[in-house]
Amino acid sequence: MASLIQSGWQYLITHFSDFQLACLGSFFLHETVFFFSGLPFIWLERSACLTKYKIQAKINSPASQEKCIARLLLYHFGVNLPVTLCSYPVFRYMGMRTSLPLPSWKVVIAQIIFYFILEDFVFYWGHRVLHTKWLYKHVHSVHHEYATPFGLTSEYAHPAEILFLGFATIVGPAITGPHLITLWLWMVVRVLETVEAHCGYHFPWSPSNFFPLYGGADFHDYHHRLLYTKSGNYSSTFTYMDRIFGTDIGYRKLKASKSAEVEYCSEEKKL
Repeated sequence: MASLIQSGWQYLITHFSDFQLACLGSFFLHETVFFFSGLPFIWLERSACLTKYKIQAKINSPASQEKCIARLLLYHFGVNLPVTLCSYPVFRYMGMRTSLPLPSWKVVIAQIIFYFILEDFVFYWGHRVLHTKWLYKHVHSVHHEYATPFGLTSEYAHPAEILFLGFATIVGPAITGPHLITLWLWMVVRVLETVEAHCGYHFPWSPSNFFPLYGGADFHDYHHRLLYTKSGNYSSTFTYMDRIFGTDIGYRKLKASKSAEVEYCSEEKKL
C-alpha cells in the first residue's frame, strides 16, 4: 500500500509543478470532497429518507438549497481560490514540501492531531467573537441564515468570516510546514468533519456516538437553532472548550431533560 501511494505521488510531482499541486490541486480536492460529502444530505431532505434521524423536523425548500449552492460556488471561486493562490509563497516559506520521501504515518497522525487541537482552540474564540452584537449582525448572521443546517451550509458564510475563521484551519500547518500530502489529508478530514457537524442528522453511526469529546451534528445543530446570544456550543470539532468555559450549559440541560423524559417513559411502560 505504501509503495502504491509513493508511486502515485511520484507521478503527481513528475507531471505537475509544486504551485499546481499546492494551489490548484488543493482547491479541486477540497471542492470534490466538500460537494460529494455534502450533496447527499440535500437528497435526504428532498426524498424524506431517514427522517427518524433528522434532528429538526423543518425541511429546507429547494429554492433555499439552490441559493446555498450558488452562493458557495461564488465564494469558493471568488474568495477561496484567490486566497489559496496568494497563500502559496507563505506556505513555501514556512517549509511545506512536495518531494519524496513521504512522511511516516506516525508524523502525519501526530501533525493532524495537533492541527485539530489548535484549530479547535482558535476557532472557539474566533466564533465567540463573531457572536458579539456588531459582528453577528454584519458578518456571522449570513452563516445563521440556515437555522436548520444541511451539509453544504457548513461553508455558507460571509467572505470576511471565511477569511477570519479560515485562519483557524491553516494556522497549524503554517506552524509545522507539513508535507503537502499531510495538508491534503488534514483538509479532507476537516471538510468531512464540518459537513457532518452541519448535516442535520444524528445517525447510530455518527462519530459522536463513539468519541465522547466529539461534538458532531447534534451538538452543532443546537447552536444553529437558538438565538445568537444564547446559543453556546461554539467549538468546531470537540466539546471540551465549551465545557471548560461553560458555554454548553443550555445544551447539557436540554440533553439531561430529554434523558430524564426517556427514563420516565420507560418506567411508565414497565408499570
